Amino acid sequence: MGAIVAIVGRPNVGKSTFFNRLIQRREAIVDAVSGVTRDRHYGKSDWNGKEFSLIDTGGYVVGSDDIFEQEIDKQVELAIDEADAIIFMVDVESGVTGMDEDVSRLLRKVDKPVFLAVNKVDNAQRDADAVEFYALGLGEYYTLSSINGSGTGELLDALVEVLPDIEEEESELPRFAVVGRPNAGKSSFINALIGEDRYIVTDIAGTTRDSIDTKYNRFGFEFNLVDTAGIRRKAKVKEDLEFYSVMRSVRAIEHCDVCILLLDATRGFDGQVQNIFWLAQRNNKGIVILVNKWDLVEKETNSVKEFTQKIKKIIEPFDDVPILFISVLNKQRIFKAIETAVDVYKNRSKKIVTRKLNDIMLPIIEHTPPPAYKGKYVKIKFCTQLPSHYPQFAFFCNLPQYVREPYKRFLENKLRENFDFTGVPITIFMRKK
Repeated sequence: MGAIVAIVGRPNVGKSTFFNRLIQRREAIVDAVSGVTRDRHYGKSDWNGKEFSLIDTGGYVVGSDDIFEQEIDKQVELAIDEADAIIFMVDVESGVTGMDEDVSRLLRKVDKPVFLAVNKVDNAQRDADAVEFYALGLGEYYTLSSINGSGTGELLDALVEVLPDIEEEESELPRFAVVGRPNAGKSSFINALIGEDRYIVTDIAGTTRDSIDTKYNRFGFEFNLVDTAGIRRKAKVKEDLEFYSVMRSVRAIEHCDVCILLLDATRGFDGQVQNIFWLAQRNNKGIVILVNKWDLVEKETNSVKEFTQKIKKIIEPFDDVPILFISVLNKQRIFKAIETAVDVYKNRSKKIVTRKLNDIMLPIIEHTPPPAYKGKYVKIKFCTQLPSHYPQFAFFCNLPQYVREPYKRFLENKLRENFDFTGVPITIFMRKK
């Protein structure tokens, strides 16, 4: 499990370039998995074998440069609250600015590791100019050029030194995280399940304080329920809340087995909900989508079927996900929701015997082999499930590099048709036989 690292700084100092460089390096290797990274502000990176999540706070804050003054304070406060370490980026070309001084004033009070990164240092003269950043009172600084990558190594070496080792608690119990945007009904859902008002629910977004685990045992299911509605500070402003809910979801999603994604039917499957969905998918978690407040929707115009198809269209190609329509208020289908989450959990931990896998998949492959590529024919000889926390399969063949994405998707669909993997992302690797 990785720690969370936040990148802060004023606009145009090169945060995004740096962020992209760190996750690209790895996404390029790891993301042989289909689907592009949809969310440009969250990514995973690793250095010297230590994995961490990276959040580019600039990407979440709306607002032009003029209202940036107060926005940047909010960004920094968010980072201080949520991250395990902070990279504060400044730009040698413009030297120390008033805004940089404001940020460093906030950061000097923090008892978390802060790394001052002086960007755009690509020659000796600029290296000498960087000295003025000592004035920020944050101690040592790291010079780098996020465009060509020089200097990033030293910064990352120092960064991973201080990141906490977050070990998976080996709890036997499955962990279900209830995620979604503020006010979708997450806490009410958990109250309705537990049957006691463990959380006080009011209509103000952000009344739940922190992510809370509840051990749950009813109807023969036993698991940990993680409520992510958690927001530590008083609800300051709406943007913070949105950003907070993403930040907090990141952490909950990374530490759970199944995400129960709750959305408000009256608001639909909007961008924020989609971000949380892709976050869960990219972390290879089981997913159940719950459409809450369905009792408030005008039914004529919006049938369950239509609404379901709309969601499935958005989440393609990974659309083999259970979508349930519930009403927390009327306690409609909330236990069905938990049963479904348990099924998804079982699907995610399912192991298929190699012989059975080959008996089913090889005839299908023989009947529909991979299309020839550059006149070369691919022959798949054997397949097996890899020993990992979620379903990954290796198909062994003579020319793995010639198997294109659409064929992998075909294989994935066949696996789904023959073995129940509903709600669970699958990864397929082609290996040289």
